[in-house]
Amino acid sequence: MRRSFILTSTLLIVVTLALAMYLNPNWYVVLSIVIILTCIGYYDMLQTKHSIMRIYPVFGRLRFLMEELRPKIYQYFIESDIDGRPINRIDRSTIYQRAKKENDTMPFGTQLDVYSEGYEWMCHSMAPKDFNLLDHNPRVMIGNKDCTQPYSCSIYNISAMSYGALSSNAVEAMNAGAKIGGFAHNTGEGGLSPFHLKHGGDVIWQIGTGYFGCRTADGNFSEELFREKAQLPQVKMIELKMSQGAKPGHGGILPASKNTPEIAAIRNIEPHTVVASPPFHKAFGTPRGMMLFIQKLRELSGGKPIGFKLCIGHKSEFIGICKAMMELDIYPDFITIDGAEGGTGAAPQEFSNYVGAPLLDGLDFVHNILNGLNIRRHIKIMASGKIVTGFHIIRAMALGADACYSARAMMMAVGCIQALQCNTNKCPVGVATQDPRLTVGLVVEDKKTRIANFHKNTIESVVELLGASGLERKENITRSHIYRRISFQSMSTYEEIFPSYETGSFLNEIPERYKSDFRHANPDHWGFSNIGSWSN
Repeated sequence: MRRSFILTSTLLIVVTLALAMYLNPNWYVVLSIVIILTCIGYYDMLQTKHSIMRIYPVFGRLRFLMEELRPKIYQYFIESDIDGRPINRIDRSTIYQRAKKENDTMPFGTQLDVYSEGYEWMCHSMAPKDFNLLDHNPRVMIGNKDCTQPYSCSIYNISAMSYGALSSNAVEAMNAGAKIGGFAHNTGEGGLSPFHLKHGGDVIWQIGTGYFGCRTADGNFSEELFREKAQLPQVKMIELKMSQGAKPGHGGILPASKNTPEIAAIRNIEPHTVVASPPFHKAFGTPRGMMLFIQKLRELSGGKPIGFKLCIGHKSEFIGICKAMMELDIYPDFITIDGAEGGTGAAPQEFSNYVGAPLLDGLDFVHNILNGLNIRRHIKIMASGKIVTGFHIIRAMALGADACYSARAMMMAVGCIQALQCNTNKCPVGVATQDPRLTVGLVVEDKKTRIANFHKNTIESVVELLGASGLERKENITRSHIYRRISFQSMSTYEEIFPSYETGSFLNEIPERYKSDFRHANPDHWGFSNIGSWSN
């Protein structure tokens, strides 16, 4: 790394100079090469645009050599995804190009197999709308009847990633980019750190089962600490984390190597220990208790929007939450649906690969239930789970999302190369590590601009897609706009794959596909129950 390079290069210059002076003049050739490489190395350490070159002078340039060997070598060895379900090469390149404000057009037609099962596309219109006349900053107002400080939210925001999982430089760059671009930055369950507040970007404070930043010494929820931080002006919304798509039913994990004294002080925990959050909340134990807790959070925050995040598991449990909402007349301002395909820095393989519903299935279910019970009007839906392009945002909105989050795309915008070292504290570009020898490579002033660029260019792609479909507003997107290839000879719209329902129709008759879930749903009990109040 940097120190090793300085010591090694200095030693080589001294040795080769001595050999040239006292042994053989031919060594001056080697000395010249060493001096040239040393100059290149010092340039690499001083430049601010490429993290891996700052951290690994000279040797870091090999990464860019690998890129030039695309597609055969770089794609195979570097572009594989941590869970075996990669973002395709085109989407990955788009992230980097948009973050760097490079040309993100592509030559020679689509490079995807349009006849393969699973290929998706959206309909265009013979009468597209003029891009210049459309709203280039689509937003959604979040806040229902009980909210006194509603928030105008961008349709694309930074997903939950904790300080601790990410470096302070990465958190700062993301928040500063959010400030520039006018979008929100979710803190993750690790708590509200100074790096989330330093640059003044809008913050969504996530409260997890560990209650980090608002917990007592014994790990319970602290009303006093919550009130103090929730009323900070940068905190625009609060998100109660029930489960995470990458490891639903499992608490968050912070390796001991990342748990520095600074992080421990922010979270009110012991430093240098493995931090394993509980898999459940201590502050409540039933759907009804959850709604009352949400009401308390809203009051303590001064009326700010309160929502919760979950990956769909037992459908009856979510319906039980909806029953509690209706009986108490207490509604969250938003619900975040996290898909099982979502990523994380550390998770057991079985949880990451085999637990929880994927995003599209979760979105379809939640929107249908809320709409069918006629309570969708109180609640906005946010979506998270490998949403990296404008098409992904459009697709999520077709299934009911009002706004979206992205984690891995934002990480890549600040320099992540998916080295798959997130859980080792050895991230080579300073994104997912607490090692100061590595974090020095990530320069906030450069990367904050990339975050803002990526957000702006992705939003513009959403607007362009809307216009191409003949739509003026995101609210006009329907499930019929999206097609999916089922086989070589068969294709279906999302409306055919994920049938929608009329608003309030479940109050008259529950569809057959949901009857069993309603029968087992109970506002006073998690899990399956035979005491459900709606048996039709």
